[in-house]
Amino acid sequence: MSTSKTKKAKTPVKSGRGRPRSPETREKILKAAYEMLNEVGFMDLTMEGVAARAGVGKPTVYRRWKSKTALAMDAFLESVTPEIAFPDTGAVKEDFREQMQKLVQVMNSRRGEVLANVIGCGQSNSELIAEFSDNWLIPRREDAKRIFQRGVERGELRKDIDVEVAIDALYSPLFYRLLLKHQPLTHEFVDELIDVVIRGLEN
Repeated sequence: MSTSKTKKAKTPVKSGRGRPRSPETREKILKAAYEMLNEVGFMDLTMEGVAARAGVGKPTVYRRWKSKTALAMDAFLESVTPEIAFPDTGAVKEDFREQMQKLVQVMNSRRGEVLANVIGCGQSNSELIAEFSDNWLIPRREDAKRIFQRGVERGELRKDIDVEVAIDALYSPLFYRLLLKHQPLTHEFVDELIDVVIRGLEN
């Protein structure tokens, strides 16, 4: 008598790995992370804390973001990026004026404190400053370069502009005041800064 039994083929059980990620869950996590950035700053932000506030499991957070640095930058950019996009007014000076005025509004809000906190913590956190550079600094500079190029093509600006120097001349004073707080960030300051810098670049 044979003791062997015929084994039935098992139906594969589908894992959850292929399921689409819920945009609502992502939104909840980013909202929780941004709230905690405002409340405790980057150094005390934890993936566990974000997961608890968002009402999701810690693995759910880690599946989307490999580190709290990546999560913090995404949360910050999700809040700020739509507000500081460049317009196309038809004049390079006004394009920069409108964009920089919007940036100053952000800097003068609680989000400005988050931005200053990220920059400050980035001085001792190479991953954070790399995320900031890749996701905030470089894209913003590329946008500014396109505005300068439009100005050159329309004949508003000289063709020999060093755009890297021009961008630094326009934006560095804003971050200087944001971080050192020796003088206020005002709309009048932006207007004067733009007039001084752009005047030296015009044809």
